[in-house]
Amino acid sequence: MSPRRNRPRGGEKPTERAAGSGDRYGGFGSSETWQGEDWSVRHVAGASAAGKTYRCPGCDQEIPSGLAHVVAWPQHGGLDERRHWHKACWNAKDRRTTRVQRSRNAPRY
Repeated sequence: MSPRRNRPRGGEKPTERAAGSGDRYGGFGSSETWQGEDWSVRHVAGASAAGKTYRCPGCDQEIPSGLAHVVAWPQHGGLDERRHWHKACWNAKDRRTTRVQRSRNAPRY
């Protein structure tokens, strides 16, 4: 019996695919509309999110290194406007009010 193949026969190799697609963050990208603007959205895997901590604009909490999250930026803007969001915060962005700052002792209801 021969050993199992981990890669399909023929076609392009995985390294060629990754190099040509421009996946800097190692996730899949999409386009969404929010507040009348088109946004580029990229989901970042936890393994690709190593090295830095970011602050989520949705909840104003830190996103630790190695945690899967979402990177979003307006399409008309540049990459300088990228923001790193928790996945749950990005999904709940329409239900949030503008810039609610809570103290540590404030009730959460």
